[in-house]
Amino acid sequence: MALETIDLIGGFAQPKPLTDAFRRPISYLRISVTDRCNLRCTYCMPEAGLPWIPNSDVLSFDEIERIVRAAAGVGVRSIRLTGGEPLVRPGLVDLVRRLHAIEGIEDIALSTNGLLLAGLAAPLAEAGLRRVNVSLDTLQPERFAAIARRPGLERVLAGIDAAVAAGLAPIKINCVVMQGVNDDELLDFAALARARPVFVRFIEMMPVIENAADQRGQYLSSEAILARLRAAGSLEPVAGPGGNGPARYFAEPGACGAVGVISPLSHDYCETCNRVRLSADGRLRLCLFGDQEIDLRTPVRAGADAGALAALFRAGMLIKPERHHLELGEVSSRMRAFSEIGG
Repeated sequence: MALETIDLIGGFAQPKPLTDAFRRPISYLRISVTDRCNLRCTYCMPEAGLPWIPNSDVLSFDEIERIVRAAAGVGVRSIRLTGGEPLVRPGLVDLVRRLHAIEGIEDIALSTNGLLLAGLAAPLAEAGLRRVNVSLDTLQPERFAAIARRPGLERVLAGIDAAVAAGLAPIKINCVVMQGVNDDELLDFAALARARPVFVRFIEMMPVIENAADQRGQYLSSEAILARLRAAGSLEPVAGPGGNGPARYFAEPGACGAVGVISPLSHDYCETCNRVRLSADGRLRLCLFGDQEIDLRTPVRAGADAGALAALFRAGMLIKPERHHLELGEVSSRMRAFSEIGG
């Protein structure tokens, strides 16, 4: 099956852009390369871990490459590699190199907890990675160990330094804000963005099965976060650093970086959604909190060509919902990791 194309431009057939039923262009594919993680953050998963996807069901790098080639053929231009924790998957540098070589892919990014980043930042940048998001919920070592149920703050900070040295930019730091847990560090994170060229994004705590008992009491809205920051000094809206994320950014005059808020509950960003997600076991998920998904692993393993896979991407546009309907206090069983939020 040939890829569907539109008019010739400059002598080359151009792919018809991927657009959903609500006229939103879909150009961004987030790929979970594993569901496993080397941390056990209290708001994300139980200390013993989750029922992991069997290795035989996880997409191989060859299968991921085939899917991305098909996605590029219908207008996907940006890729983000996520998990779980993507850096625990062996050979990730090779996957980045292979995806970077695909015609049409213009941007490859990574979401990581940073524990393994120090030794991989330079090889990943050389392979074609452009930028990185690092999850970091505290700047206090003991609190880090309490939240993550593992030590490692110094390793994460070393990973951020290595990313800066490798030229990965912009560097975005994702902080899940939990009232009574780490909300007393908002100004410390703001100072980090003031002194260094990083973009700290404060994320509203989302309700998932593992934090259902705590979420109501620990939830702090993005507006409450901004109010606290503004009370401590001048903060003005600024343009974001680029990328595909939904954050709103603010900065103090003269700051090297900026702070942002991601507010999937208080101010959902569904109207500008430009993404779909590929799970580690090959399900194309059309909404982070929805049930709509298409199995890509079965056709890939049955030998589907790029045209057939592209047709499945287009079919997904017919069932991609207009918005999620998750509200404060409701619990989602769909999101397996907070690394799925943000861009």
